[in-house]
Amino acid sequence: MKIMIAGGGTGGHLFPGIAIAEAFLKREGGNEILFVGTDRGLEKRVLKELGYPLETLDIEGIKGRSWKSSIRAAFKIPGSMMQAYKIIKKYSPDIVIGVGGYASGPAVLTAHFMGIKTAVAEQNALPGVTNRILSKFVDRIFLSFPDRGKWFPEAKSVVTGNPIRASFAAAPEMFEKIEGKPFQILIFGGSQGAHAINMAVLAAAAELEGSREKLKFVHQTGEKDVREIRDAYKKLNMNAEVHPFIMDMAKAYREAELIICRAGATSVAEITALGKAAIFIPFPFAIHDHQTKNAEILVHAQAAIMIPEKDLTGRHLADTIEKLIAHPALIEDMSNKSKALGNFRAAEDVAEACIKMGHGVRLTY
Repeated sequence: MKIMIAGGGTGGHLFPGIAIAEAFLKREGGNEILFVGTDRGLEKRVLKELGYPLETLDIEGIKGRSWKSSIRAAFKIPGSMMQAYKIIKKYSPDIVIGVGGYASGPAVLTAHFMGIKTAVAEQNALPGVTNRILSKFVDRIFLSFPDRGKWFPEAKSVVTGNPIRASFAAAPEMFEKIEGKPFQILIFGGSQGAHAINMAVLAAAAELEGSREKLKFVHQTGEKDVREIRDAYKKLNMNAEVHPFIMDMAKAYREAELIICRAGATSVAEITALGKAAIFIPFPFAIHDHQTKNAEILVHAQAAIMIPEKDLTGRHLADTIEKLIAHPALIEDMSNKSKALGNFRAAEDVAEACIKMGHGVRLTY
């Protein structure tokens, strides 16, 4: 089969797409994958390194921008659909799957009007506008969380969980604790970094004077803050690894005992799949505040702690870290409850359903 995966822009959209691609290739060696994204997204860098082909559309987001930018973006939609038509005509996919991001809408909608089987994967507990629109046209909707808001047609929807990459499935569930080894904390704010989290963690590190020798930070900062963060840790004599971007996140997760991060759906899926305790700091400007909704699912299950960004201070974060370090049983309990929410099979379930669709099998759930 030929599979086209459309979307990207951020890791939250791109990495589930990569997980789906891996599952397709694992099932049948003859399957072919083509990604469709944009020139500006994370996909251009990551897919090249992984060896996946990428075609791009000239498309921008509309929601949450100035009226001038929104008008400019709207005028690009017809052109992007023509670009999508040419790509689809040339590649001739059996199915097109949208994973969110700017390129998802034009590619999936064009494929539908060309008579090709289509699907979307919705990562968040509160779905985005694009997938709500596409849900009226696609053949199948794969959900990471139950559709409590009844956003999607029930007959076309199935809860699979959020697809995670094969490297996470292959990773050991827990990192072996060695006596005397520092308590390792993984910090990241998404694939582009998060300045507010970076600054709060630095402030917390300065407050952790009594615990600093017990800790090791592994910090993905994004490109903009990497030098400032690295220099600050050196001044604090902090045991820290600082990276603008971590390619092998499965290893970073595996070696961490605690995660501090945003609450994007992909991060939530990876954290629960590996059974990790987390401190979530949701992005406050996410559309419809969907990151808070994602985090609340784990908080209600006592698998994570959430600190809203408006309450985020170095002292508050340091107090939370020190409380967890002082109570290893609490970390273990959070990890176990996190693991109970995880799902390694999501990508395989999506691939299996799509292969059946491509072969004309009627799906019922």
